[in-house]
Amino acid sequence: MGCGTSVATEPQGKRAETDEAAKTPSPALTMKAAVLIQRWYRRYMARLEMRRRYTWNIFQSIEYAGEQDQLQLSSFFSFMLDNFTQLNGNGPDLISQLLNPVIDPWLDRETCYNMISVPESYTGPRLSFPLSVSDTNALLNAFKEQQSLHARYVLQLLYETKKLLKQMPNITQLSTSYTEITICGDLHGRLDDLLLIFYKNGLPSAETPYVFNGDFVDRGKKSIEVVILLFAYLLLYPDYMHLNRGNHEDHIMNLRYGFTKEVMQKYKTHGSEILQLFQDIFSLLPVATVIDGKILIVHGGISDQTDLDFLSSIERQKVKSALRFPRHSLEQLDIGRSCRQAKRMRSTDSSRPSSSHSHGKNQRTPNQRKRHCGLNRQDSAASFSSSSSSSSSSSSSLCSPRTPTCLSPRPCPSSPSMPYAFNVLQVPFLDSLSSVSPPSPPQHEREWKQIVDILWSDPKTQEGCSPNTFRGGGCYFGPDVTQRLLLQHGLQLLIRSHECKQEGYELCHGGQVITIFSASNYYEEGSNRGAYIKVGRELVPRFYQYQVSRTTRKLTLTQRVRAAEGSALRALKEKLFAHRSELMAGFQQYDQNNSGSVSVSEWALVLETVLRLDLPWRTLRPHLAHLAADGSVEYQSCFEDMGSGVQLPQVTPNLAETLFRYRTDIEIIFNIIDKDHSGLISIEEFRHTWRLFSAHLGVDINDTAIDDLARSIDYNKDGSIDFTEFLEAFRVVHKLDNKDQQLNGKTDGEKYS
Repeated sequence: MGCGTSVATEPQGKRAETDEAAKTPSPALTMKAAVLIQRWYRRYMARLEMRRRYTWNIFQSIEYAGEQDQLQLSSFFSFMLDNFTQLNGNGPDLISQLLNPVIDPWLDRETCYNMISVPESYTGPRLSFPLSVSDTNALLNAFKEQQSLHARYVLQLLYETKKLLKQMPNITQLSTSYTEITICGDLHGRLDDLLLIFYKNGLPSAETPYVFNGDFVDRGKKSIEVVILLFAYLLLYPDYMHLNRGNHEDHIMNLRYGFTKEVMQKYKTHGSEILQLFQDIFSLLPVATVIDGKILIVHGGISDQTDLDFLSSIERQKVKSALRFPRHSLEQLDIGRSCRQAKRMRSTDSSRPSSSHSHGKNQRTPNQRKRHCGLNRQDSAASFSSSSSSSSSSSSSLCSPRTPTCLSPRPCPSSPSMPYAFNVLQVPFLDSLSSVSPPSPPQHEREWKQIVDILWSDPKTQEGCSPNTFRGGGCYFGPDVTQRLLLQHGLQLLIRSHECKQEGYELCHGGQVITIFSASNYYEEGSNRGAYIKVGRELVPRFYQYQVSRTTRKLTLTQRVRAAEGSALRALKEKLFAHRSELMAGFQQYDQNNSGSVSVSEWALVLETVLRLDLPWRTLRPHLAHLAADGSVEYQSCFEDMGSGVQLPQVTPNLAETLFRYRTDIEIIFNIIDKDHSGLISIEEFRHTWRLFSAHLGVDINDTAIDDLARSIDYNKDGSIDFTEFLEAFRVVHKLDNKDQQLNGKTDGEKYS
């Protein structure tokens, strides 16, 4: 019995071993499969990285284009205020309150905040001064619970902050002798990022000193909470909490990027007084910090003209806004004589190297000149600011022209390899450019330029220093400029912020320049990490990364890239829609047979020339336009997925497109006029908005048409207009959102902003 069982099981075991051997692949086959899988994975990750990079380029290009728009608008305001007595009866009166606001004498009283009563029903934190740890803890907990601080305490906190900042130097000197110092970059109103930094690294104290390197406000929805917390810890620990000024600590920037609107919405009664104090405080913030005499911390960067000794001696509070250009009067520049000379030059069709705008205009056909009249005026306004800056330096610029006026490249006044200097200064005079000899820069202009360079500049890989035409302000500085400044002042490292980086930080210039950015998810959920730096006695920076997200962890890398890519493409399509007439005119120049299609190269050239965005258009083509059977691009398909908001019959297509394109500029002008920020303006104020707008862009708008439009949107006939509803009519609507979601493979947890 036992032998029988043994004989029966033996063949079964042999068969099992044989089957196992047959199933085991050979080593060569295993290696081949591994190589194929590895090759597929590498291609997959390369494509994913390519998508991530062009998504990043789209976000950054559109962001910087918006900053250029703001600088050009500010340039226009400054020039009109300085040089014209009236604009249709209401020019400087409307903008002087923005650029040269009258200080409310009520704010000068030391106890002005005591006049504001706090009701018994108020459940938020009640602060007592001088602040204690319990006060800052109460603020932290209140903001975590979505509570707000009463206006009475906000005003008192700001008043105490202003008194403290008045005593501080322009450049703060710190030491790592006793403890490490934590350096944080841009926060941009992201309260969650600030709270996470405090959670991971510790609250500000003698054991945990901090340097926050500017851009506390704008863009995010919790700017007021972020800046109040920072100021509270500054008052509690003035020796261990340090704040540098950023380019967004500027009341003119705040108009465009949300801080002004946020303050007025959260503090309707005392919002104006709070904003006035913020304006004063922002101008009093130190502009640089030096650690152990070896590490320089500034928000933006430097230029070949940066002088730390001179910077430490200027009166920084005089520069309320880096966008408020130094005054140049018409009498000083002798505009009348130069204007006549410029007109004579244009009448003879002559061109000069220093008059690139006029040269470009002479190359156009009459139809092209008519089509681009608004852009010419905008470029003229921008030229003034750029020239005024370049007259005092070979490197810095503010608000350089961005939008092209024809499809052929126009001559550039200089190249990055050549010193950026002009023998003449170009300024706008009504509808013409005037060339005048630049005056020697006065003291206040040198001071202004030093601060502009510190707040707005960016590093570049090429040697030298050149105007930052991408942003429109400050300069690009190369490794040689960094090396020269570090050697001059005995420094070994420059830490700056100002630019969003995918990993939260980046090293350049051979490790001598570090960019640190602390606002995670800056462009879109999952788009970037935040980071901060810790520096100890050995002065070796250590980086700490994080990402605030409630949904990102649930998504795969591919899903995160798809979400960010979809959001970027939506923004880019809106840009195309806002420039539809210019793009169509450019396409039709190449489409002589009216076939509705152009080659891929021609399509990309038109987009690059009109939009002036440094993007890989050929790579983006499948997302933006369809191909015809012969491989050409059907250019009409660029706009088929988009439409306008509410249709207003009183608005012509050309005017509607202008409103789409300059919607934010119109909103800024409106906010200047709407002094109480109620969202309502009278029909007369509505007319003034259009007068400023038409002067800014050179758009000829008939008064009768404006009156008809104003009456049509005065829905309840009470003589006032809800400007928010009006602007909502000029918002790009994506018709195929559902289709886009399917194409992008979006999950239910993803969203677009």
